[in-house]
Amino acid sequence: MKPFTLLMIALCAPCSAQNSFVERFDRNGDGKLSKSEIPEPARRVFDRVDSNGDGFVTPEEDDAFKTARDTRNNRGKARNSPPAKPAHVNIRYGEHERNVYDLWIAPSDTPTPLVIYYHGGGFRTGDKGSIKPQLLNALLQKGISVAAANYRLSSSAPFPAQMHDSARALQHIRLNAKKYNIDPEKIGATGGSAGGHISLWLAFHDDMADSKSDQLVERQSTRLTTVAVTAAQSSIDPRFIQKLFNTDQVNLAVAQLFGMKGPEDIDNAKFHPLFEEASPLNHLTRDDVPVMAYYNQANAELPKNSGGREHIHHPKFGIILKEKMKKAGLECQLLLKEDHPGDPIDKFVAFFLGKFGMTAPQQREK
Repeated sequence: MKPFTLLMIALCAPCSAQNSFVERFDRNGDGKLSKSEIPEPARRVFDRVDSNGDGFVTPEEDDAFKTARDTRNNRGKARNSPPAKPAHVNIRYGEHERNVYDLWIAPSDTPTPLVIYYHGGGFRTGDKGSIKPQLLNALLQKGISVAAANYRLSSSAPFPAQMHDSARALQHIRLNAKKYNIDPEKIGATGGSAGGHISLWLAFHDDMADSKSDQLVERQSTRLTTVAVTAAQSSIDPRFIQKLFNTDQVNLAVAQLFGMKGPEDIDNAKFHPLFEEASPLNHLTRDDVPVMAYYNQANAELPKNSGGREHIHHPKFGIILKEKMKKAGLECQLLLKEDHPGDPIDKFVAFFLGKFGMTAPQQREK
């Protein structure tokens, strides 16, 4: 087989949540690839994969390229059909240019449940357009509306901007629930990696609604009905992560999220309240919602002092999440790669249907 063919297979192969191709060639650890970082033969398709033309390929762009290729090749009509077009694009929920979300509305005579997608990318890259068409279409077909939200990246604003933006998007949707025929009491969230972390954070965090605010949007609840996440970090506290994985490393994306100058800032007391506030496990209480968590990295022991690329999506995050939720009397369905091979989309959809109390699709016949 020719070297170029091998590289194309690597570039377009089904990706894990952390995206094996980007991980492999990301020499500077910024979570994305410049043309100079990838092998010469693969540069021929770089501009096609770099969909926004910013000179970098993110994991989401690589995944989208692979999905589009599969669609063109008609590999599995049912699961690789083109994504439905949103009913509303770039609905603004805040002042920043990234404070926007897209909305797909499932046809229904009664208000529909809704799932919000928060994208991954280490809090420093990514876009709402990375939602998987298979998940989007499957939810819509079952009568569940979908939103996909952007949020400020850590390059422009450190934590807690990402969480607060995501909460604000949820509040904006609730404020306009009647307008979009959405049931404000049945809203879930999903996402991978950073997007999964955000979903868990919202699922466990106390309600951020301010009943005394003069802005109606701020009076809306930030509580969710349920979440289904992929490769999510149940804690982003670097001290917790170092202990969990027996490592002295600090992931670059984590450092940037908190505005740390380097790994040495892990001992700087001014960051410790931020570490604690950012971690979903620290907000877990007995009144929280059920979770489904999928991990497609093997549940294998890592060497001492493993780097972030090796541990940041490890299923240990899910295992400890399930243990703590069980102690609190809460449901956590943990799906490990070894026991649940293949894409979990069908499981996610079934999980949302069950938690929304939908015994049959709430969808009109066309």
